[in-house]
Amino acid sequence: MGWHAYAALWCGVFGALALVGYGRSLAGMTRAQRTVRAKGRIERVGEPRHGSSPKDGISVVVSFQDPSTGQEFTVTNDGERGERIGVAWTGREIGVSYPRGRPHAVRFASQVPEGGRGLGRPNFLLFLVYAGLVAVAVVDRGWPWALVGFCGPWALSGLFHLPGNVRDRNRRIDELAAMAVVPGRVVAVLRSVTVDSDDGHASTTLMPVVTFTTLDGREVTAYCGSGIPDPAGSRGSDLTVHYAPADPAEFVLDVEAERRSWKRDMAVNVVGVLVVVAAAVVGVVAL
Repeated sequence: MGWHAYAALWCGVFGALALVGYGRSLAGMTRAQRTVRAKGRIERVGEPRHGSSPKDGISVVVSFQDPSTGQEFTVTNDGERGERIGVAWTGREIGVSYPRGRPHAVRFASQVPEGGRGLGRPNFLLFLVYAGLVAVAVVDRGWPWALVGFCGPWALSGLFHLPGNVRDRNRRIDELAAMAVVPGRVVAVLRSVTVDSDDGHASTTLMPVVTFTTLDGREVTAYCGSGIPDPAGSRGSDLTVHYAPADPAEFVLDVEAERRSWKRDMAVNVVGVLVVVAAAVVGVVAL
């Protein structure tokens, strides 16, 4: 088989799989479409045990209602339950999802999940078809097609989303300035040890757990992965917590460092889009 035959096989196989995926979506047969999504409420929060593993998240008891039957369920987040719950307080609303008819197989998410059509996989397969066509164009017509084929769509997408990204970052910087300030305390330091299977080297990850009470009386327990200078010896130390009044899950310890990080991220985003646009223009000129 020649080069073009392999490329045709590549595009044909992935194109057929993409069509199957789109067909399943139209028929309502994808996993996303067969998943029930509901709103859960944290009824009880357990205090993490000092020195335990952080991988399971903060222990919580969650209640939710099956939308189809109206039946109430109460579950805990023991075992594999989706996203790790890293911020919790009694009354917090989180997302729950489960296969239709199997509410005890529930999985948690920090946000209430939105419905989906299961198009992620077929869209990716369609991208592989497009990548194959661009590769054929590069081999047959030269390197400028690589810049046009790959950087061109990326540049258009970046230019389309850049204004919204800038607005989101500016809004986040404004939110940092409007955060409420309350005292907090490190109540535990969780420890996770990972051993490299190749050389046997062990690496330790520390995760402090902080608690603070919001101005409206919500007692928040949260993992705090940054902002504490000495995590290993931080248990029992007092600190200052800045949180968003509308959502205490949005909290920081060092507002200035967070503001600098968002401004730096904004600059990197803008520069990245400009570089991609320049590469696409070079490709068009060189055609």
